[in-house]
Amino acid sequence: MTDFAPWHAAFPSPQTTAPLIKRDEALSLLSSPEFLLVDVRRTDYEGGTIRGSLNLPAQSFYMNRAVLHRLCKAAGVKRIAFYCGSSNGRGPRCAGWFADWLMQQGEEDMESLTLEGGIKGWVKAGPEYEIEVDGFEAEYWRQFE
Repeated sequence: MTDFAPWHAAFPSPQTTAPLIKRDEALSLLSSPEFLLVDVRRTDYEGGTIRGSLNLPAQSFYMNRAVLHRLCKAAGVKRIAFYCGSSNGRGPRCAGWFADWLMQQGEEDMESLTLEGGIKGWVKAGPEYEIEVDGFEAEYWRQFE
């Protein structure tokens, strides 16, 4: 049996740990044009995604940091929060890479964040969060109870 390196081994480790944003704060910002949620899941995109979030799979995110920065700058987005299933791996890694990029560019008007608890925490937080999930599949989320 061959051991394979994890997908992220091909990229440098993030130098920055992006701060967490709590679910309730993110919920209150969903309709703000200055806030963007980025879902970095790829194959586990089942069950739905938080309304208005952009899907940029973690496996290709590192190469697209500059594009996201340019798009956010043009749109006036100031706070970008990343999430994956539980925000313990891909979400914080991508948030860190983006924070590194912002720092390298001298960008002080944008903030990179990690959504605390990821989408699993979001869904577990109750009905007011579930209704903000496009394509919500209650049956899918029962496996995580």
